[in-house]
Amino acid sequence: MPKFKHYDYNQMSMVVINYLEQIQPGTFEFALHYLISEKLDLSAFHQPYKNDAEGRPAYDPAILLKIILFAYSKGITSSREIQWCCDTNIIFKALSCDTVPHFTTIAHFVSSQPQAIEALFEQVLLICDQQGLLGHELFAIDGCKMRSNA
Repeated sequence: MPKFKHYDYNQMSMVVINYLEQIQPGTFEFALHYLISEKLDLSAFHQPYKNDAEGRPAYDPAILLKIILFAYSKGITSSREIQWCCDTNIIFKALSCDTVPHFTTIAHFVSSQPQAIEALFEQVLLICDQQGLLGHELFAIDGCKMRSNA
């Protein structure tokens, strides 16, 4: 009978990970990270926070937007599942800088700021237009097609 090296899947390992290196250029997560960190104005998301002098530090809206939008791009809409992904998936860990927001924090963030989220999507469309990514012939949201001059 041949001899093999012993292995055990039920073991712990310490691994040094640079989270920024996990977000590779040319990927959706890289584009998302770049847009939110460098291009988008997130000041509308800062208005509800009143913890300048007192209170516990809050999660940065940029971090929450990155993980929520990345999750949505993967078809993950459950705040509990997004929390689980932040705890177990290396790309979510990289986008969130290894923070794990509670699912109630994620759900509250999404449901409490509809106007800011709407303005964010408007900014994204304007940036896509500046980059020449829009065809100016047809625009579709949720299967509803409109002429781009509508």
